Amino acid sequence: MWEPPLIAADRLTIPALLKRRDYHTSCIGKWHLGWDWPFSEKEFKRLKEVASKIKADQIPTEADIKTWNKVFSETIRGGPTTRGFDTYFGTDIPNWPPFCFIENDRTLGVPSAYLPARLFRDNQASLQGPALQGWSLEKILPTLGDHACEYVAANLKRKEPFFLYLPLTSPHTPLAVNAEWKGKSHLNPYADFVMETDGLVGRILTAIESNGGADNTIVIFTSDNGCAPYIGAKFLETMGHFPSGPFRGYKADAFEGGHRIPFIIRWPGTVTAASVCSQTVCSVDLMATLAEIVGASIPTNAAEDSISIVPLLKGEGRPIRESLVHQSIDGVFAIRKGDWKLILGPGSGGWSEPRDHSPAANALPQKQLYNLRDDLAEKKNVIDVHANVAVEMGALLDKLIDDGRSTPGPRQKNDVTPVVEKN
Repeated sequence: MWEPPLIAADRLTIPALLKRRDYHTSCIGKWHLGWDWPFSEKEFKRLKEVASKIKADQIPTEADIKTWNKVFSETIRGGPTTRGFDTYFGTDIPNWPPFCFIENDRTLGVPSAYLPARLFRDNQASLQGPALQGWSLEKILPTLGDHACEYVAANLKRKEPFFLYLPLTSPHTPLAVNAEWKGKSHLNPYADFVMETDGLVGRILTAIESNGGADNTIVIFTSDNGCAPYIGAKFLETMGHFPSGPFRGYKADAFEGGHRIPFIIRWPGTVTAASVCSQTVCSVDLMATLAEIVGASIPTNAAEDSISIVPLLKGEGRPIRESLVHQSIDGVFAIRKGDWKLILGPGSGGWSEPRDHSPAANALPQKQLYNLRDDLAEKKNVIDVHANVAVEMGALLDKLIDDGRSTPGPRQKNDVTPVVEKN
């Protein structure tokens, strides 16, 4: 909450790359990548002090109101429009403050209240902070949909190439389901929210089609992680709905359930409808992919881990990458190579049991090796049987870290110092 920007100001981003090819770029939705909020150290301390006070209604002090009037009347630096996007509209983090919409580099309105305590129950808001008077969590998703449809329609009518990044605030918390969707799933609010999200995606596809863009617009639908366990995942499974499919774990874990996500692409004339690709790809591959599609070149110090998946989209079946590195919320590294997966920790690395550093996890081998071809559910740790494979994969991870990249090119400096046990 209230963190500085995670993306370095000189880092080439997808929208900045596409702008070089005359694309108009916009981000609509959740940012959660930091801003240079103009609070003093004392003011930050006050924000963090009140963040956990969610069990009873809070009334802002005169000092709070004075600070908010000052800060939220200023421009906010370091956001999306400083990282390649021409325009931005969203709520930053929908379940965290500030509880208001942000347009480009300004809040729409000046917060003057705290959220009522009732909005912190049942997977709604999570942290207390500045809010617009009468702020409604339910209106967030449809408002983002309205802005997305308007943006698509306007750019298609102008015949201007455009790139819309739409990081939806759903089905992430707050599970603020609108009236017409409540109970639709006959399961729980999360399932209702999934249906509402599906409906919003349908609205955007309709906007593309009704404005003549169906044949020359690429649509990519994906996610950033698996389903959170706390939204009633176990209940859904008892009802025959498995948010992680056949995989182990959930959001935040190093297990496959934490990282395997839907990746659906519609590219008329190139991607065969209803076709399926079983090769390993990653969201980081989107930059190299879009660069190839628009004919843009990527400098050697950018997109160091991105590989174009265009061959796969055109129907080729060969693997495009040798390996893939990912990390759990607690910082546990995992590396994939072919059918093998090495996890450099004893437990889930996240929220599922066994938690790393728990008594149950400490009694386990400190590394895990799975053959995903034979054991997709990661039930059998075979590191004792195939110790040589684990050593080989650990050495590959060490090399990737030392090189600062996983694609050909000059060695790069890592943005941060990775904490990983060396082999």
